[in-house]
Amino acid sequence: MKKECVAMLLAGGQGSRLYALTSHVAKPAVPFGGKYRIIDFPLSNCVNSGIDTVGVLTQYQPLELNAYIGTGQPWDLDRSDGGVHILPPYMRAGDQGTWYKGTANAICQNMGFIELYDPDYVLILSGDHIYKMDYSDMLRVHKERGAACTISVLEVPMSDASRFGIMNVDENDDIYEFQEKPKEPKSNLASMGIYIFTWSKLREYLLADEADENSSNDFGKNIIPAMLSAGEKMTAYRFHGYWKDVGTINSLWDANMDMLSVSNGFDLYDTEWPIYARTPTKPPHFTGPKAHISHSMVTGGCEIWGDVENSVLFSSVTVEEGARVHYSILMPGVVVKKGAVVEYAIVAENAVIGAGARVGTPPSEAENADDWGIAVVAQNLNVGDGAVVNANAMITRDVKGGIQA
Repeated sequence: MKKECVAMLLAGGQGSRLYALTSHVAKPAVPFGGKYRIIDFPLSNCVNSGIDTVGVLTQYQPLELNAYIGTGQPWDLDRSDGGVHILPPYMRAGDQGTWYKGTANAICQNMGFIELYDPDYVLILSGDHIYKMDYSDMLRVHKERGAACTISVLEVPMSDASRFGIMNVDENDDIYEFQEKPKEPKSNLASMGIYIFTWSKLREYLLADEADENSSNDFGKNIIPAMLSAGEKMTAYRFHGYWKDVGTINSLWDANMDMLSVSNGFDLYDTEWPIYARTPTKPPHFTGPKAHISHSMVTGGCEIWGDVENSVLFSSVTVEEGARVHYSILMPGVVVKKGAVVEYAIVAENAVIGAGARVGTPPSEAENADDWGIAVVAQNLNVGDGAVVNANAMITRDVKGGIQA
């Protein structure tokens, strides 16, 4: 059962900034890119990097995520000597049980799982990022530098640095200071929330942190500052490539639109680093005689009779004759009826946009640029015939015809 490195994937966040899209599902289970879920990306990175033992720490609305992961077969993680394991919070002897109180506490509660595999190193991942990374290269750097902790960092514009946890490093990329969302950042090396720890060191700091009643039990707020204060060897691993935190409506929409660009630095068609997914068995998509599709992703089971441009359509979407879908994301099972217009919007699973309805507004038509944003319709809802859903609206219940939302 001995493993050199075990991955722990934090997938229990509520995803409150995605509002209606995560009212019934955990953020890592949100559909992305036409046929994927967000969690497919770190899981695929693990198996492509040769890491075959992954613990997925779930908490908020876990049912769909648990069912989606299943035995791990789509990612080649259905193994008897490792594989993928769902790790929810649980009640232990002598206590009342508790939710995960923070990222560090989530790992601490699952030390028993980690120790089953007696790893030398533990990789900590987030379940809400879109990227490709070879974790084996990051592990190589960690070992070569003899680090207790290696943190993956990305150069961001200095104007955006105050939004991130910033790592200040010396000429050898060893970390000497960590600033959490500083007003005046000293560098532009932003933490990606991807860590490799030497397990013996991490275990020591997790136990000390758990014993501190005043701790937030968080890696960024507690574990990393404690290790820095103690003088542990901590180093930065510089990542060069596409990376997107899809924790907000706008960033999720942006990342889906990026998938339509050939120059975005992220190749979904790369056979050397495939992104695996559990995909439904559907017939090929069908286009009617008057259909027009331009610069879009249209997946299996879709029926297109209308106009689709610059959009991402998941499985079994129907766009009826005379309907128009531009710069939008339609999740599985969405129906856009005759004459409806969907622009700059995200429509969640199995929602129905009624005949002649309008959802979303182009930026050029916004009366106030500060108030403009992506319109969102939650899953299983009906937007009635002729209804209007304005830009930046968040629809969480059925909308009757003619009502401005």
